Amino acid sequence: MTVQPAGAGQSPRAHGFPSPARDYLDGGIDLNRELIRDRTSTFILRVAGQAMSGAGISDGDELIVDRAAVPQDGSVVVAVVDGELLVRRLLLEVRGGERAVALATEDGAAPLVLEDPDRLQVWGVATCCLHRL
Repeated sequence: MTVQPAGAGQSPRAHGFPSPARDYLDGGIDLNRELIRDRTSTFILRVAGQAMSGAGISDGDELIVDRAAVPQDGSVVVAVVDGELLVRRLLLEVRGGERAVALATEDGAAPLVLEDPDRLQVWGVATCCLHRL
């Protein structure tokens, strides 16, 4: 004796009505396409510390960093100064005909002014901050 569930072998029947949201469905969101301009020049860095909390970058956040982006005045950059890896806001100024470079935190501390720009190695520009709620 073979037992089959009721309705087995019959065509499936629709129940209810289609979702009204179906008309607004545009597919999924591709985070790689939305957040990363060039995969070959992008990396993700986890932040340690609160120096940039005023810019909305907190301890444990992850930054999407583009190595190919050209740093501008005011860009948040990942940089190495004297062997120390930093996330800071880049400040570019011209003082007395000389170009001055400074790295600022967002916690009110005085900017780190670099008299010798060779001390600074910019690894990339932060393009997005992934912050958990």
